[in-house]
Amino acid sequence: MLTGLPMTGHPLPPGVQVIERGWLSANMVVVTGPFNTAVIDSGYCTHAAQTVRLVQTALADAPLNYLLNTHLHSDHCGGNAALQAHFPLLQTWIPPGHASAVTDWDPVTLSHVPTGQRCPQFSYQGLLIPGHEIALGQNTWQIHAAPGHDPNAVILFEPVSRTLISADALWENGFGVVFPELEGDDAFAAVGATLELIAQLSPVTVIPGHGRVFAYSETIVERARLRLEAFISDPLKHARHAAKVLLKFKLLEVQQQDIELFRNWALSTPYFELVRSRFFASVPAADWINTMIEELQLSGAARREGSDLANA
Repeated sequence: MLTGLPMTGHPLPPGVQVIERGWLSANMVVVTGPFNTAVIDSGYCTHAAQTVRLVQTALADAPLNYLLNTHLHSDHCGGNAALQAHFPLLQTWIPPGHASAVTDWDPVTLSHVPTGQRCPQFSYQGLLIPGHEIALGQNTWQIHAAPGHDPNAVILFEPVSRTLISADALWENGFGVVFPELEGDDAFAAVGATLELIAQLSPVTVIPGHGRVFAYSETIVERARLRLEAFISDPLKHARHAAKVLLKFKLLEVQQQDIELFRNWALSTPYFELVRSRFFASVPAADWINTMIEELQLSGAARREGSDLANA
């Protein structure tokens, strides 16, 4: 859905359009104005052709000057290479934490290989330094560090309209999987600190990485805090949730696949073994994957069609 007004009725800053996409591809924010034109986040690589078409339409075929990534998970930067090819003068700016991994193109460090996801190689020309500002379109946006879901993530805040591009730090009903916590780092505290930062910014309108644009309220951030507390009190709950998110992501990509092939993909994908060995070591890998798939089906997120597992 392409819209210049959130469904809440709160206006966005001048020149800002939001392209709400499905859960395989992060939402895109398109900014136009006298400073420049920009796109924030570019979706997953299987939707790259659609990404280019959507940006062309939003810009009315004007040149694209900047591409910004809030973080470098594949659903946020998978369209970077396609946009760079279509707009050869484009400058891509990324958070600084993984700059060397992009320069050297290390898809393991960037998490794409361990999670069994894809991302064509891209380059960058600038860094989104927390504490700095960047002029986009008609407005100046503050850059804030937002660790938790990704330790290197940033969020963007426009203080005049109090519009927040929150990426996966805050959704209307929670936040993204806390991947560093699965890898052994203490990252739940970082999620809490980022939620506190957002509360201090007190935005009016929030453009999340996934889902519709929404009006910020204390209720929304409190709901996120309660979800965080539930994960802190039961880390296994978070680990199960993360595994099912990764399985669902793959289903969104393939839509339908022979269930044995799907199981084999999961068993050969390093991140699943990392999660299992850290949180469910007593359960054989095949049994654990089968349980996660069954839970997806019970929740209605997947369905069986003969010998295939299908997206639901």
